[in-house]
Amino acid sequence: MDFSAGKLVFLAIKKILKSIIINKLTASMLLKILLRCHSVCYRWISCFAIVFNNGTHPKHSIINYAKWFYEHIQPEWVVLDLGCNTGLLAKAIAKKASFVYGIDINPDLIQKTRRDNAADNIEYICADANSFNYRTERGVDCIVMSNLLEHIENRVGLLKKLVQQVNWKNKNKKIFLIRVPTLERDWLAVYKKNLRVEYRLDRTHHIEYTCDEFISELAQAQIKSVQTEVRYGEIYAVCQCL
Repeated sequence: MDFSAGKLVFLAIKKILKSIIINKLTASMLLKILLRCHSVCYRWISCFAIVFNNGTHPKHSIINYAKWFYEHIQPEWVVLDLGCNTGLLAKAIAKKASFVYGIDINPDLIQKTRRDNAADNIEYICADANSFNYRTERGVDCIVMSNLLEHIENRVGLLKKLVQQVNWKNKNKKIFLIRVPTLERDWLAVYKKNLRVEYRLDRTHHIEYTCDEFISELAQAQIKSVQTEVRYGEIYAVCQCL
């Protein structure tokens, strides 16, 4: 279907809808149905995109978040990648960092990660971030959290634990590199939330942040963002303890 034909179809549908939507109540019902369909379509698009892209979500290469983390670490650092998932980020970081600990709660993912993304300077650990004993053998310079915090219910509690209990190499320089989704990625996400329609990118998210909410949670754990940017609807922050 070419552009002109598509436009004619759209105008025809619009005309039909105008004849149906005779009051605000009907409009509200149809609107919420369409918004829910939008959320369902987003999830199905992700599923089929992974299959079409041979098992890897295309967002990884498009967003290229690994490059941002790679650019913000130092070669001498020991890095703790919390919520390492399949190890793609840990392996990318390990090409520059001295050593990387990769921690994830999912035993199947850890098994796959140890098989597919192993390296001499990476140790993968299967553990719950909330209960893990962070007294690692090597002192840690930096904690990486890439799309992890939004999955944690007690986020401030976890951040406080990391500040206080991690075996930091330098007690006066505790560095966090954090990536989280933002609610303010577009107007539609905010609109869905206001209408109490499912708006989250993932139903396991406890939060999708506004910038103010993100800064507030960091502050409660005595952490501040020294560099923040937003790209592809996500907050990227270089953080240090106060």
